[in-house]
Amino acid sequence: MEPRGAEPGAQVKVTFTTTEADIQLPETKRQLLVPADIRRYGLSRILNSESMLDTGAIPFDFFVNGSFLRTSLDEYLQSNSLSLESNVTLQYVRSLIPPVYEASFEHDDWVSAVDVLSGSSPAGRWSGDAFQHGQDRILSASYDGLLRIWNASGQVIATSSSGSHGGHIASIKAAKFLSNTQLASAGMDRTVRVWKYSESDHFSGDLKPTLELYGHTGSIDSLEVDGQSKRILTASADGAVGFWTTSKASAPEADSSLLPGAHLSKRRKVTSSVSAAQRGPLALMSIHNAPATAAVFDPRDRTVAYSVSQDHTVRTIDLTTSIVVSTLTTSHPLLSLCAIPRGTSPLLAAGTSARHITLVDPRVSATTTSVMTLRGHTNKVVVLSASPDNEYALASGSHDGTCRIWDLRSVRPATKDEGLGSVSEPVYVIEREGRDGKKKAIAGDGYKVFDLTWDKLGIFSGGEDKKIQINRGRDITI
Repeated sequence: MEPRGAEPGAQVKVTFTTTEADIQLPETKRQLLVPADIRRYGLSRILNSESMLDTGAIPFDFFVNGSFLRTSLDEYLQSNSLSLESNVTLQYVRSLIPPVYEASFEHDDWVSAVDVLSGSSPAGRWSGDAFQHGQDRILSASYDGLLRIWNASGQVIATSSSGSHGGHIASIKAAKFLSNTQLASAGMDRTVRVWKYSESDHFSGDLKPTLELYGHTGSIDSLEVDGQSKRILTASADGAVGFWTTSKASAPEADSSLLPGAHLSKRRKVTSSVSAAQRGPLALMSIHNAPATAAVFDPRDRTVAYSVSQDHTVRTIDLTTSIVVSTLTTSHPLLSLCAIPRGTSPLLAAGTSARHITLVDPRVSATTTSVMTLRGHTNKVVVLSASPDNEYALASGSHDGTCRIWDLRSVRPATKDEGLGSVSEPVYVIEREGRDGKKKAIAGDGYKVFDLTWDKLGIFSGGEDKKIQINRGRDITI
C-alpha cells in the first residue's frame, strides 16, 4: 500500500507534556491543533512562541510513545497505523547537543583507566574548600605501569614512580581520585596502591606512594572509591570483591604470604628505594564463581555495594557484615557496572560480553530481572558511566572502538528476535578520532575503548589507540 500524503491543511491534535518544572505549560495551553506535516523544528517554534512558553529560541526534542520524534507527525501516524483523528501526546525536553570532539592526549602505551578531578566530579566535591576551582586535573593509567596527571591543556604535570621506586610492577587496570591530594590505583600486580598528590605550582606535581594493599590473588580489574569515608572497593579475577580503607591506622595487617618476596630468601629479596606501609583488606569476599569484573557503592548508602562477574550474576552486598543479601542471575557474562541514582534504590546498568547493556532493579525478583536492554554496540561493553547531571543518561565504552550515549527515556518494545521487554538504542555514537582514514575493523581492533568517565568537563575515554579522548560533556541530555 502506498503511503498516504496528508491533505493540504490537515491538522493533528497534540497534547504537550514535560517533566521539567521550569518549562511547564499552563494547563489551558497544553492541547493544540498543529499541521499534520509539522516536524521537530516547527513544534519547537510553537512552544517557544509568545503565546505558549515565550522562551525565545530553546531547541526542543519530542518523545512520542517512548521514542524521539524524527519524522513529521503524519509520517509517525502512518508508520503506526493511526489516523489523523488521533490525539498525540508529545513529551518535550530540551534538545540533545552532540558530544563533539574536543581534544586528545597521547600516551606511549594503551590507556587502561581515566578519571577527572573538577568542581563537579565526586573527588572535587569530596575535597571541599581545598579544591581550587579552575585547577582541573585528569588522571590516566596505562599498560606501561604508570599513572599520569594532566592539566586541562594536555600537559603531564606528574608521573608515578616505577616498580623499583614504589610503583606498580605490572600494568595498571584501574585508577581513581579520592580527593585533590589522594588517589588510588590497582592492576595486574594484584595490589591496590594509595598515593599522595601535591603540586608545587600549576605546572609540576608529585605522586608519592603511601600505602600498599594486599589480599587479592588475581589481577584487580576494577576499582571504586568513596572519598568521604576513605573506602575502596575492588573486583578481581580471583572472583573476590575487596573492601579497603586508605587509613594506615585502621587497616588490618596484610597476609605475609602475599607480600613481595615472601617466597624468596633474604639474600634474593628485592628492596624498593621507597617504603610504603603494607596493609590488608577490611574484608575480602570470595562471592563469585568466575572473575569479578566490577564493584560499585550504592549512590545513597555507602554500606551497600553491588558487584558483577563473568558468572552472569549481579550481587548485592551488605558491607557491614560482608554478606551477600541478594543475587540476580542474567543470561550472559557481565563485564562492567554502573549504579544510576533513582529514588530510594538505584537502577543498575551492566555491560555484557553479548554486546548489550542490561538494566536491572536490584530489588526485583530474578524472574523479572531485566528492566530494559540497551542495544547498539558490536563488541563487548567494558565500561559504563552515568551522566553527572541527568538520571536518564548513560555513557558506555566498548571493544568495538566506540563510546555511546543513551537516553533511557527513549524506549521501544523489543522485537521477537530480541526477546521480551523494552529496548533502547543510542542517541549518539562517539568514534575514536585520528583514524587517519583507516577502515575500522568491525570488532574495533586497534581502537578498543577500555575506560571512560563522564564529567561536566567532558566525556573522557581511553583505550588501545594510546590516547585519552575528550568529547563535550555538558548539555548532551537534559
